[in-house]
Amino acid sequence: MNHNGANPNAGAPPLLRPLLDGIDQLSRLDGWLGAGCLVTLTGLMLAEVLVRALSNIFPWVPADIPVAWEYSSYLMAATFTFGAAMTLRAGGHIRVTLVLARVSPATRRWMETVLAVLGVVFCGYLAWSMCYFTWRSFESGQTSVSSGTLVWIPQAFVTFGIVLLTIQFIARLFQAAFGLPLEDLSMRAGEVAE
Repeated sequence: MNHNGANPNAGAPPLLRPLLDGIDQLSRLDGWLGAGCLVTLTGLMLAEVLVRALSNIFPWVPADIPVAWEYSSYLMAATFTFGAAMTLRAGGHIRVTLVLARVSPATRRWMETVLAVLGVVFCGYLAWSMCYFTWRSFESGQTSVSSGTLVWIPQAFVTFGIVLLTIQFIARLFQAAFGLPLEDLSMRAGEVAE
């Protein structure tokens, strides 16, 4: 849905519309997962600061949370990748529109389609590589040296976010090819406050 309540995929062919709507819903989930990771990351860092401060007052309190820095890095990576698909659909990624703003609508549609193909290729390769990397970690039972965490678990979260971004680029390819809106304004952060 966009500002006026209309579904941005309404003009899609009937067989394609449910797929595009489903991908939009996955992108919303992606954004919420990213927000959840960010809240968890913030809580972990605040807990680390609190534990450090309390250890200065009470000698029996440990000086730190042993897994805080490692898990923070996992959460940071998950936050970035989980938020990517929704950010793409909401039009929040950094873009240089200098050329796109000065071409005809037909040329712009062609350029957006080509750019979506490039996004699918790049993110598709990244998603495949991350799936392979995660699978190898799973098969080998690789664990973190500092905490003993099975590393395929945080890798799977990052991989899932990249796969969702790839799927959103595929949807963008169809949207560009059919001349549909490329952005769903209802997914923008300003919508929550308005």
